[in-house]
Amino acid sequence: MTISLSKGQRIDLTKTNPGLTRVVVGLGWDTNKYSGGADFDLDASAFLLYEDGKAKAADDFVFYNNPTGGAGSVTHTGDNRTGEGDGDDEQIVVDFAKIPANIHRIGITVTIYDYEARAQNFGQVSNAFVRVVDAATDREVLRYDLGEDFSTETAVVFCEFYRQNADWKFQAIGSGFAGGLGALAKNYGLDAQ
Repeated sequence: MTISLSKGQRIDLTKTNPGLTRVVVGLGWDTNKYSGGADFDLDASAFLLYEDGKAKAADDFVFYNNPTGGAGSVTHTGDNRTGEGDGDDEQIVVDFAKIPANIHRIGITVTIYDYEARAQNFGQVSNAFVRVVDAATDREVLRYDLGEDFSTETAVVFCEFYRQNADWKFQAIGSGFAGGLGALAKNYGLDAQ
């Protein structure tokens, strides 16, 4: 049975699911009908964060152009440039057993590609969700539906995984940013140039 979370909620992942070591993080969304003329290209990313909450190097930032990071522990499965279709639009695979010991948190984010030129924002996005699936059994462990809380934001932190002693936990975040990927990367300690 899937556990459905609300914004801000936290849940034990590995402690309450013995044997859960590898998960597929499925991210999905729909776009509202509008006459912008351009495709809506949303991009999922993962930021691997040290104890100070910051990423330090390229290996700590996983996205479609750098599909593997964290010493092979986090993998982006590919870019969906239109968001068409049902189910997950993009997926990130996280192998908790391989995450380097100095990584304490993983931020899972979605940004709008070329949002300025296309005049797009998360106010035009609906039905956004993140779900965590056990990669070994294909069982959906949890789901967080973000709701329609956004207007002019161009980047959203969907959720975070964080380490507590030997266990990993999940927090539903749903926090929006203006300034797209650049602002988000800066928040996490990286220069997106």
